[in-house]
Amino acid sequence: MHVFLTITCWLYTFTLTIAAPAHSYETVQTQNGAITGHRAWSADDVWEYLGIPYAQPPLGNLRFAAPQKYSVKGPYKAANYGYDCPQQAATQPMFPGFTPQYLRILSYFTNAAGTNRGEDCLTLNIWAKPSQKSANADKPVYILFHGGRFAGGGSNSPFANGQHLANSEDIIVVSVNYRLNVFGFPGAPGADTNIGLQDQRLAVEWLQENIAAFGGNSRHMVIAGQSSGGVAVDWWSYAYERNPIVHGLMSTSGNAFSFPMNSPQKQEYNWYNLTTAVGCGSSGDTLACMRGLPWEMISLAAAKIPVSPGGSPVRSTPPFYPMVDEKLVFSDYLTLASAGRFARIPYFLGHNDYEQGYYVIPAFAAGRNVSEAQASQFLLESFVCPVSYEANRRVNFGVPTFVYRYFGDWVNTRLYPTSGAYHGTELHMILGGSEETSGIPETPAQKDTVKLFQRAVAEFTADPLNGLVNNLRWPRFNPTAETWAEIAVDNKPGLTFSKAEKYDRNCSSIVMGALSTVS
Repeated sequence: MHVFLTITCWLYTFTLTIAAPAHSYETVQTQNGAITGHRAWSADDVWEYLGIPYAQPPLGNLRFAAPQKYSVKGPYKAANYGYDCPQQAATQPMFPGFTPQYLRILSYFTNAAGTNRGEDCLTLNIWAKPSQKSANADKPVYILFHGGRFAGGGSNSPFANGQHLANSEDIIVVSVNYRLNVFGFPGAPGADTNIGLQDQRLAVEWLQENIAAFGGNSRHMVIAGQSSGGVAVDWWSYAYERNPIVHGLMSTSGNAFSFPMNSPQKQEYNWYNLTTAVGCGSSGDTLACMRGLPWEMISLAAAKIPVSPGGSPVRSTPPFYPMVDEKLVFSDYLTLASAGRFARIPYFLGHNDYEQGYYVIPAFAAGRNVSEAQASQFLLESFVCPVSYEANRRVNFGVPTFVYRYFGDWVNTRLYPTSGAYHGTELHMILGGSEETSGIPETPAQKDTVKLFQRAVAEFTADPLNGLVNNLRWPRFNPTAETWAEIAVDNKPGLTFSKAEKYDRNCSSIVMGALSTVS
């Protein structure tokens, strides 16, 4: 066990700078007691703390209810991932021309790799590599909300494992589990709404109170998310305009304007279809009955409720999804964005060059053969134009904003010959887990692109205002200048920059994906 000399008494309040006792990074002291971690399996200098509870288990009367602060005191051995939140594993269709690694990649991406599921799932994971910043509790903190359409996903996956990023850069990496589908977004009359989003907030509040024990600085935290996780990050900026806690936002391949939601009426209709299916009645107060059933029964029945059309043959909306409550999710983001009603903190957002390369697979599984024109329209509606719209609104109010488009198309990430830089591939660059995911080593150019993307994430996390500008010569977004970053064009590691019009020139005639609510 390594022992490090701590220079400042950073486990306590800011008093005189004095020599403090040597600090063990294996066991750290938090408000909930001692938490013991271990060395990460492929990054030996990184300490890994898995499955840390941040809220009371959402069992019994806490099912379908807002999360409650974790209250258990005592030592905790953070040796293994906690349960992934209840969901049904996705099935993978045999898409034409699939590669040998296709099933392995999609099993991890759609959380179908056989991880343990359970209702006691409100946990987070921390990866921290000791450094001088750790000794001073001054490491920046990168907090990841996984994607999965708010219906699936989890942190026990190479798509959410932070060991490589924490090893390469001087930041702490955190991944968060939060409730999904009907358990996180029930739509039941009288029930709490957007419970999964409330879980995310409580997790960040737990980190605000405890991350110093792991060497992190609670005043230098960034929340990041991919796909629906990116939507949640953007929603956060509107919901917590006055108290965002964090000092930067990062959305990859999804924001508030990307995807349509169900109407409250549709969500209630889906809830009563579910309660009828499990014998809890078709009207009135069904919560008590639903709280008495095994979660496995509810989860299986929820998976049989039909999805809603998503306004595009490429897209659909799960039956249990975040809904407008005018508190965490709002009905008119166009007006809010135009009025600057968001937290004025730096925003790093972007998308991949061929997002549809993944989406055509579930569409194919549902019997929909998507044309190239439909897929290109979807790319504009759900990714390019939402990124452009949000970036322009932020810049209008003086918010430092950074925009990218990622192009990497690597052998070990390819699903079929033309899958390209599809939805989710940027996570391989950020987290560096493509070899674990596919079983195929990275090429030298891919490794260099990982280093570039990880450095960009670390620079933004450490200094959202100026880190990218000063250290990567990445300019803040300006819609009339060459500031739209292009990453790994033609698989060449590096940054190039173009004017926004190269990508968003048709957006004035596009209806963004989120502006089509399912009734």
